Amino acid sequence: MDHAPTTPPVTADHAVSTDAAVQAQLDRLWSLSPGADVLGLDRITRLLARLGDPHRALPPVFHVAGTNGKGSTCAFLRGALEAAGHRVHVYSSPHLVRFNERIRLAGRLIDDAALAALLSEVLDHADGIGASFFEITTAAAFLAFARTPGDACVIEVGLGGRLDATNVLPAPVACGIAALGIDHQAFLGDTLEQIAAEKAGIAKPGVPLVTMAYPSAIAAKVAHVATARGASFFSQGEAWHYAAVDDRLHYDDRNGSLDLPSPSMPGAHQGANLALAAAMIRHQSTLSVPAGTLAASSVTTRWPARLQRLSPGPLIAPLSDVPVWLDGGHNASAGRAVAAALPHHLGDPCTRSLTVIVGMLANKDAAGFLAPFANAVGTLIAVPVPGHACHAPADLLRVAAELGVPHRLSAVNVPAALATIAVVHPRPAGVLIAGSLYLAGEVLRANDEVPD
Repeated sequence: MDHAPTTPPVTADHAVSTDAAVQAQLDRLWSLSPGADVLGLDRITRLLARLGDPHRALPPVFHVAGTNGKGSTCAFLRGALEAAGHRVHVYSSPHLVRFNERIRLAGRLIDDAALAALLSEVLDHADGIGASFFEITTAAAFLAFARTPGDACVIEVGLGGRLDATNVLPAPVACGIAALGIDHQAFLGDTLEQIAAEKAGIAKPGVPLVTMAYPSAIAAKVAHVATARGASFFSQGEAWHYAAVDDRLHYDDRNGSLDLPSPSMPGAHQGANLALAAAMIRHQSTLSVPAGTLAASSVTTRWPARLQRLSPGPLIAPLSDVPVWLDGGHNASAGRAVAAALPHHLGDPCTRSLTVIVGMLANKDAAGFLAPFANAVGTLIAVPVPGHACHAPADLLRVAAELGVPHRLSAVNVPAALATIAVVHPRPAGVLIAGSLYLAGEVLRANDEVPD
């Protein structure tokens, strides 16, 4: 069994519920599990064994890792599979507003009664194991998936891959790795090669491992891990290709070509995520997924807090005439995606017409995230991330000053920041709230846009 005894603990996700029965189990979870995670497969394996090994009785699984884009890739997979008529279970993390977002059963978020019962059952079997928050919730998801009729599972890796709790899955129909970048260095390594090797650890014997294109040294590391584990390796640029032309996405592989509409989700990077989902589907043979369903997925798929244009709601009411965007990105790769989206969605990058409200966890690289688009920002307002260890607003303002942002303010929270913007003249061309998925969840809750 693999262990990571030298890695520091991972801060557990915060979770609350408005349902009393669910909250009782979440409180019980906090009291029984350690306050932080340590990567490794021993505890989750023992816990699942006590539950009858539900992970060995799941519908066909698509398993997705990556630094950025894995959640969107999972959303495109779900969209295509459901368009093909399949009942799809999904496990993702973290949630934004409601814990239920992590577990989707046959197309619908798990309801409170079922969630409370599952958490209770798993916790009843967890005594003495010391299972973490994520391990308990992973076991609950697998138990739900094994008991609920379904045709496919889409499962997102939580952290890394090799030692992530989801990596107990014995034989997915396809594994995929989305964009790679520097993040979680304390757990995965300080170089992209080390991080790539950890992500590639989801590879399984005889299972297709489908990846995006990476620089040669990183691609070689992923290929080495895939070969060592007996996986079939299919990388972008070698086994499959895609190109974005105007408002179309052209994809081709050994099975032929696809001409797809560009994704409705904003950002050029979403074309890459859609192409990866297509490649995963087309390099497996267990489930039938007609080509037309990928076109449907491109148009209909949404994934909250990924360059999401906020709808009219109570939070942004003071800025009714200004577009407000939300993104949970928090590393350099995400910053580059924001920069690429500026000309099409967030305003002219040459005019400094963008105002950014930013809050970031303390273990994130603020300069790395902000640098790619700092020259488009006229005003930056720094806020804390409620309930989490985060960068002090003063520290974020220092970073913004070093990056040349001309106007820099702090606010106690996002509503206060928006109120400040509302009285500024002239108004900005656009507002971006970014830097943390936890902050994004607070924004969605306050604006009455709870994911469903």
